[in-house]
Amino acid sequence: MTDSKGQIRVGIGGWTYEPWRDNFFPKGHPQKLELEYASAHVTAIEINGTFYSRQKPKTWADWARRTPDDFVFALKASRYAVTRKQLAEAGEAIANFLEQGLVELGPKLGPILWQFAGTRKFDREDIARFLNLLPESHGGLKLRHAIEPRHETFRDAAFVTLCRDRNAAIVIADDETYPQIADITADFTYARLQRQREDEPTGYSPAELDQWAEVAKSWAGGHSPRGLDYVGGPHPAAQRDAFVFMINGAKVRAPAAAMALLERL
Repeated sequence: MTDSKGQIRVGIGGWTYEPWRDNFFPKGHPQKLELEYASAHVTAIEINGTFYSRQKPKTWADWARRTPDDFVFALKASRYAVTRKQLAEAGEAIANFLEQGLVELGPKLGPILWQFAGTRKFDREDIARFLNLLPESHGGLKLRHAIEPRHETFRDAAFVTLCRDRNAAIVIADDETYPQIADITADFTYARLQRQREDEPTGYSPAELDQWAEVAKSWAGGHSPRGLDYVGGPHPAAQRDAFVFMINGAKVRAPAAAMALLERL
């Protein structure tokens, strides 16, 4: 969705999930065409498999070919880069991740998600050195980096400042377990909504979806919406792209939640 400000994209995690064959994909829809169907109904997909393994250049090119022109993939970065004891030593793993051929996505390359373990605590020096390892571009493509902390110690103004200085977005979580840090630190926002409920046909209630639609519009308009948890407070900025993923909770409801939110936008 594009308004007079930034672009709002709403998506899901992956496209191959067996329970979706009962409530998202049409009955009998060929499994080999699930990416085509999913990408026609949402505007972005977060690929989680890239956390576990590399892909071949021809695979990236095939994914780009099979999706609409105005579509993007967000990529979860390799576990080898984010699970080591010292993140500052992840330079080689970061390079290996970037060099697997993802440039074949071209303009369909969305943000890269660097997800930390829930046990990782904030270490200012280590995080600063890690952020310095993340390049601004690769193979002629601009890179956008999203950082997902999952420990309360990251609710620190120093972390917000580090990310803001490096134009790295802090993932805005809607989750019962992980902290929400809604401070705007980049020229885009990245939200992962994880409170979907199976007894709610659209994952989130209509009222909740209405609220998230207004939040997304606020982000795209360059504002820091009320009602979220901030560390340093609202930070006015220029228009920005906003990414919203229905990513967990009752995953079976993720497509319905994403499509319902898109309808409101």
